[in-house]
Amino acid sequence: MSRVMNFSAGPSMLPEAVLKRAADEMLDYNGSGQSVMEMSHRSKTYQAIIDECSALLREVMNIPDNYEVLFLQGGASTQFAMLPLNLATKSKSADFVLTGQWAKKAFSECKKLANAREVASSADKTFTYIPELDPATFDKNADYFHICMNNTIYGTKYVELPDTGDVPLVADVSSCILSEPIDVSKFGVLYAGAQKNMGPAGLTVVIIRKDLIGEPKDGTPTMLTYKTHAENGSMYNTPPTYAIYICKLVLEWIKNDIGGLEKMKAVNTEKANLLYDYLDSSKMFKGTVEKKYRSLMNIPFVTGNEELDAKFVKEAAAAGFVNLKGHRTVGGMRASIYNAMPIEGVKALVAFMKDFEAKNA
Repeated sequence: MSRVMNFSAGPSMLPEAVLKRAADEMLDYNGSGQSVMEMSHRSKTYQAIIDECSALLREVMNIPDNYEVLFLQGGASTQFAMLPLNLATKSKSADFVLTGQWAKKAFSECKKLANAREVASSADKTFTYIPELDPATFDKNADYFHICMNNTIYGTKYVELPDTGDVPLVADVSSCILSEPIDVSKFGVLYAGAQKNMGPAGLTVVIIRKDLIGEPKDGTPTMLTYKTHAENGSMYNTPPTYAIYICKLVLEWIKNDIGGLEKMKAVNTEKANLLYDYLDSSKMFKGTVEKKYRSLMNIPFVTGNEELDAKFVKEAAAAGFVNLKGHRTVGGMRASIYNAMPIEGVKALVAFMKDFEAKNA
């Protein structure tokens, strides 16, 4: 059967070249006579894989030497707890900007462990924009300042980072990591679930400034301590070995096939503009996000009629455009066009939408 165009918000599609490479190496990785799935994580062969993945991530993202790269498990959601356990150790407080469901969940989790303070929110308009921030309202004694850089459900992204001064800026970058260059030096911590732009579900990447890896709160479980994983090269226990291997292949694809993150951004911008330009001209479909804050990765849209939305999702799936239904909390539609979505897929979707509009006007 032919492959569908998968617009899922995650787990998302992977580059075809990566899938073919993984298939070729499934039974015998690099002459080892075994699959990466079954080899010991303590073997020299696997140590080379994780080392190469880390080195590639540092190279592709231009990560400074004073940052540690950790390969963890538990998804970005576990980081909602690890952050206050490890960072909220001085003033025992953190500032949050609430721009969607995941920022709210990080805020809620932190409240169980520290003093979490809401600095601003865009809930008043169903998270369709990023609130303007006034540094005068920030807590200068906070242990960290948390944002969700790209909001998967609502399709918004930060266009300007908050100036947090000496307070470490922490960002959930799950749905935008590797989509464009990020100045890592502006952050204390970047964290991401891999299943959108980096590889399959099961791997979480944390990029943390080394001076922030200190002693956690008393009673913090060993596995929830950044120091544990930093001191053991992400090998304290068995890491998500195959997901790390696929991440390595994805990074090789970005470096060698795409040509780096500047070129990846150019491709992603072209894809997004194709869909946004159509939405802006359509009489049936409308984007839901304020233009200034539109995401390159997640594009929600509606017709304004729930029955017509459902009809579109059903007919699109039958035509090979799958996972276009919007998140259950907002309805409508959402096209997630992560790195692996080829521009041909977006062009084909726009053509289908134009045809649907003509037939249902």
